[in-house]
Amino acid sequence: MSGPAPLDVFIVAGEESGDVLGAGLMAELTALHAGAVRFRGVGGARMQAQGLVPLFPMEDITAMGFAQVIGGLPRILRRMGETARAIVAQPPDILVMVDAPDFTHRVARKVRARLPKLPIVKYVAPTVWVWRPGRAKAMAPDFDRVLALLPFEPEAMHALGGPPTTYVGHPLLGELTTLRPSAEEAARRASPPPVLLVLPGSRRAELARLGATFGEVLARLTAELPDLDLVLPTLPGRRAQVEEMVASWPVKSRILVEDEDKRAAFRVARAALAASGTVTLELALAGVPTVAAYRVPWLEGRIAPFFIRVKTAILPNLILDEPAMPEYLQWHIDPPAMAAQLARLIVGGPEREAQLSAFARLDAVMGEGEPPSRRAARAVLETLAARRSVA
Repeated sequence: MSGPAPLDVFIVAGEESGDVLGAGLMAELTALHAGAVRFRGVGGARMQAQGLVPLFPMEDITAMGFAQVIGGLPRILRRMGETARAIVAQPPDILVMVDAPDFTHRVARKVRARLPKLPIVKYVAPTVWVWRPGRAKAMAPDFDRVLALLPFEPEAMHALGGPPTTYVGHPLLGELTTLRPSAEEAARRASPPPVLLVLPGSRRAELARLGATFGEVLARLTAELPDLDLVLPTLPGRRAQVEEMVASWPVKSRILVEDEDKRAAFRVARAALAASGTVTLELALAGVPTVAAYRVPWLEGRIAPFFIRVKTAILPNLILDEPAMPEYLQWHIDPPAMAAQLARLIVGGPEREAQLSAFARLDAVMGEGEPPSRRAARAVLETLAARRSVA
């Protein structure tokens, strides 16, 4: 006698970060579901390692810059149609769209029009709380549930008329043991020479916009505190650009490209100078006091105040709802002030203690317990069960 039919999951991711999230979700669905699970869709190497049968290469829908988007638009539109047709031709038990909103939202709308009873889940809430709030309401007809990475997003989605949203946790919560120091590493963090992390961004344009500024901050800082161990983690593909950038700095930095080395540096760092982004949350969870900065192109900087709905660009500040981590953005970037603030964070005192106290509250605010990928898998299975109960 044969067993029950496998759970058929169609899952789509369009970026490297989505491939990581998708792979984690797939592993947990396989572990939690009582029977076999079959995965079809679009994803990268990590998702394929978890058993995904790919419809086409994920790279076909990955576009980073404006020129790439325009040049690849015919291909992307063709892949949208192919994806929607594949789902409609052989309906899965559930459809999961991971991040990549420009692609996944359009596919979801096409599928919903043809398969109104198919449960559709979106993994990663779009940043409707930052800009284009109308996206929340526009999503409501097409998604049964949104899985959010940040704790304030369910309330924000509800206030804006979006789909039901469940907070499952940021993937960094599953990496705390690799971010936080052992007793020996904590002792190194407190010992000379202080390790200062320098994180000017991972994208080519970020490095170009912030490189000279970071060099000036470090020059001023090392004039006051010459005995610093400057460590600059970056991606392997950015090494040549970073080496060229730091060659013009008056101070030397150690460049790290291996992820293990980066994590080890986070565990012993005394402080950090960082570009705004997910790395600021990494630093906060690692307990590294930080000065953050960011600069966008001139035109974006001029029009952003008319569209941006938040007062801070720093994730820990958004999550804690307080200015825990100092930020210097666009017209307010001030190398002398940034260097002075970093010096106080390295030497120690009220500013350092205030940041560490704020960071210590993140665990409670973001939630502990099950890994985020397992919470996400439970939410997917609950959504499927709820849809089946009313079918």
